[in-house]
Amino acid sequence: MLHQTFNCIKIDMMGLMLEALEAMGHNVRWMSWNLFLALVPLGLSFWLFRKPRSRWLLWGTGILLGATFLPSTRHVLSYLKHIVQDVGKTYVLGAIAITLALMAVDIWVLRQPRVRSLRWWGGFFWFIAFLPNAPYVLTDIIHLIEQIKYDGYSVWTVVLALIPQYLVFMVVGFGAYVLSVMNLGYYLKQQGWSKFILATEITIHALSALGIYLGRFIRFNTWDIVTNPDALVNTVMNGLIGKGPVLVMAVTFVVIAVLYWVMKQVILGISQQFYSSKSPREFAGDSATFSS
Repeated sequence: MLHQTFNCIKIDMMGLMLEALEAMGHNVRWMSWNLFLALVPLGLSFWLFRKPRSRWLLWGTGILLGATFLPSTRHVLSYLKHIVQDVGKTYVLGAIAITLALMAVDIWVLRQPRVRSLRWWGGFFWFIAFLPNAPYVLTDIIHLIEQIKYDGYSVWTVVLALIPQYLVFMVVGFGAYVLSVMNLGYYLKQQGWSKFILATEITIHALSALGIYLGRFIRFNTWDIVTNPDALVNTVMNGLIGKGPVLVMAVTFVVIAVLYWVMKQVILGISQQFYSSKSPREFAGDSATFSS
């Protein structure tokens, strides 16, 4: 009797494990892609604003970028092919010509003292363009609600598999946003522009709220800056003046700002604990890299 009971429990556990793996497997592709988009601005911030002292953070970000990109490689290549076919050969040749011209100008600019290169400004443009993808992961909670509501998973699968999966996904994605903005704040501080840090953070939160609304509700994405700029500009100029869009963006802004402040304090606290074992001089120099 005891043996039969044990076998039944074992079968039930195996069933729950298979159900959990199936439920989590449905999310792997889109989660990995969204995390890749969230990590791109963090990688750019390391190049543009501050190279991290921690090799773990640098290499960890690089590994995560590769790991999240690989599951969507075929999707990306097919999308790039679709873009090239849509824009036509004339556009591609024109883009190549403009790129070569900008590279030539960039070489000349680099010879001028105290002037940021066009390459740096191009990186900064894409940093801002990709940045809303990081806090965007918070809105993916709707997929969890849909899975719970329509897919009929057991309570154990939801509690022990799906919720932890979504929690890790959102913490990593939003954490990339916080670190990216903190790196920008560090750069401003190094340039002697500390008084502009708060205003910059508020502006970035507002732009991110705008980007999240365009992505979640209007279904634009970062690539539309290149492939569909007319529709994007028209939507921004004419389609965001109603009470509904303004309210949604205002709430999104508040959520981003509050969560950013909370996670920033957590990161600063962790960095302080991490460096507390060093000498006071080392700690002062290292901790400055995490503050803005």
